[in-house]
Amino acid sequence: MDKTVLLESKIESLQIVEKIIDEILEIYTGNNGLYGNILIATLEGIQNAIIHGNKYDPCKRVNLKLEINNDKLTVITKDQGDGFDFENVPDPTSPENLELITGRGIFLMKNLSDQLNFYDDGRVSELVFNLTGGIKNR
Repeated sequence: MDKTVLLESKIESLQIVEKIIDEILEIYTGNNGLYGNILIATLEGIQNAIIHGNKYDPCKRVNLKLEINNDKLTVITKDQGDGFDFENVPDPTSPENLELITGRGIFLMKNLSDQLNFYDDGRVSELVFNLTGGIKNR
């Protein structure tokens, strides 16, 4: 299963993503225990692409691709921004960052997924989730 969606760089696009994840997980997974992790990590990735990558630019889009293959869900998000240094993101659990309102998105993505990778200078994020409950329908 592959699904690709081109999203506008506005926060309302998160509603579209939530609906897509709901539909895919209802059809393909037998383990709803993963729902929260997949939803939050994916929404964080899309939100980062909209806010930090594309900077809400209405001329820029976010490409979202979801693939289910061999009991794994891969979520690929690509923005049209300048990228970022994903190797040097501040740790939100450090005492100096605990009270900050922002800065937890990548931390959540990393800790809620089985794998997080960045490509193309940070413009592309790849989340991988093991669907341990198996796939109901192929």
